[in-house]
Amino acid sequence: MSHANARLTPAGRLIMVQRIQSGRAVAHVAAEMGISRTTAWRWWRRFRECGPAGLIDRSSVARSHPRQTKACVEARVRIMRHLTRRGPVFIADKLGLQASTVGRVLRRHHVPLLRELDPVTGSVIRATRRSAQRYEHDHPGSLIHVDVKKLGRIPDGGGWRLHGRGQRPARKRGLGYDYVHTVIDDHSRVAYAEIHDDEKGTTAAGVLDRAIAFYARLGVKVERVISDNAFAYRHSAAFKAVVDAHGIRQRFIKPHCPWTNGKVERLNRTLATEWAYARPWSSNDDRKAGLTTWLDYYNLDRHHLGIGGKTPIDRINNGRGQYI
Repeated sequence: MSHANARLTPAGRLIMVQRIQSGRAVAHVAAEMGISRTTAWRWWRRFRECGPAGLIDRSSVARSHPRQTKACVEARVRIMRHLTRRGPVFIADKLGLQASTVGRVLRRHHVPLLRELDPVTGSVIRATRRSAQRYEHDHPGSLIHVDVKKLGRIPDGGGWRLHGRGQRPARKRGLGYDYVHTVIDDHSRVAYAEIHDDEKGTTAAGVLDRAIAFYARLGVKVERVISDNAFAYRHSAAFKAVVDAHGIRQRFIKPHCPWTNGKVERLNRTLATEWAYARPWSSNDDRKAGLTTWLDYYNLDRHHLGIGGKTPIDRINNGRGQYI
């Protein structure tokens, strides 16, 4: 489609070629129409070759793309995305490509964004929020987010993810749940997590106390904590006592607005995708043991697009924090 200030529209080009057809010089018609002779000759030539269809704007896309990523490489990118449900940075690192190249391949094949997918099944879901405003505190420790992720326990010998739904172990009910208490620093994204048998206030208070000590070892003083409105956070005397003992301010999200606590919600989703459901586990103890290794990877080696592609530890005192 011609732009708003174009000298010639398809109708104007037709008038131009009609004047040339009457026997007038191309240069004279170009001067009358206020265009260059080169432009007039180009449209006249297209008209002689294709008729009126030649006066329609053509796509500016190149007819050939000799430097486009090879089909076999694109197939590897799409397979890696399907198997891992990870972003361009991770896929690029595994395949030895540029993240921008992986992003273009995924867009070219209309692969849904990760935020549009269910983290466990990979099926497309629809999620909205009332506000698109994002925030980030300007230094580590200014705010930490806390939450609990509930996971079904795995029977010894593995569950249905290992054996298939038709070959479940005899005891498949009544195993209960593990409660993963998660904490993340708003600025750096350095995370802390513990697995417990419940989500009571005393348990949450102990996790917060140990998390504050963990950040202190990195040289970070916690100033604020934000959570949802769960009983353990809002009404627990033990949790409140820890908050007061360390002189930090407690905040709560607005009801039904989980995106206010979005960083820890995103951590829970990443934790489920990359640790809890990343592979079939043979026992609950095996999965528990894998959490520490995954957290070390998350804090020290995993690059985050939300912080400019850096690792979380890079944002703690410019990478000088001692990770223990």
